[in-house]
Amino acid sequence: MTDAPAARPLLEVDGISVAFGAVQALQRVSMEVGRGEIVAIIGPNGAGKTSLINVVSGFYHPYEGRILFDGQNRTDFKPYDVAALGIARTFQNVALFKGMTVLDNIMTGRLLKMRGSFVLDALYVGPAKRQELAHRAFVEKIIDFLEIQAIRKTLAARLPYGLQKRVELARALAAEPDLLLLDEPMAGMNIEEKEDMCRFILDVHDEFGTTIALVEHDMSVVMDISDRVVVLDYGRKIAEGTPDEVRKDPAVIDAYLGVPHE
Repeated sequence: MTDAPAARPLLEVDGISVAFGAVQALQRVSMEVGRGEIVAIIGPNGAGKTSLINVVSGFYHPYEGRILFDGQNRTDFKPYDVAALGIARTFQNVALFKGMTVLDNIMTGRLLKMRGSFVLDALYVGPAKRQELAHRAFVEKIIDFLEIQAIRKTLAARLPYGLQKRVELARALAAEPDLLLLDEPMAGMNIEEKEDMCRFILDVHDEFGTTIALVEHDMSVVMDISDRVVVLDYGRKIAEGTPDEVRKDPAVIDAYLGVPHE
């Protein structure tokens, strides 16, 4: 009796390299993210973590290697095409539309889901009206899920940083992604805000079954919520494994934790 073939990873990064002039941001990095996993990408400042996220989301293109999503080669896709495949992201620095309300910001995450006629949309009748109501209903569910009902009509610019991060997460979820990329979702937050964000990330994973890859500096967060951890240093992958395996890896201790090992 033969074993069943292993399920194909949702995301496959195969030997990608990225350079900016003489600076080698990524050097033949390979990693996988399986369906339903939470995978953390860690490393010192300048290790290439955000560059890796930018490659996966189509903002950068590698000069060698390839990226497969659900078995499809999308190495040279633009960000819009990547989003249409089912990949959404947040940014290290919040990238909301500051002059728009929370509700309107989150609605922008539904744009790829909206289909219709320009004439009907302009007149706001028939299918266009029904579609608008359906998308708004979905966004309201996201707002309830992330407990931001009280700020739904507030301009994004007026929100404290921690809530802006939560709204950005809501906008990404509004796209109903298969893969959610989070670039330092806890950056700049206090302890209470970090605890809330950790809870929401786990809830997103459990409730929606969303596959998540996140860049994070807080090691306690990484160890608590991740299934696997990928470690970068100077653009190279130096370790990969479960949180416990990575925590004990001498190369990781030297490069990232800065704790001498026996």
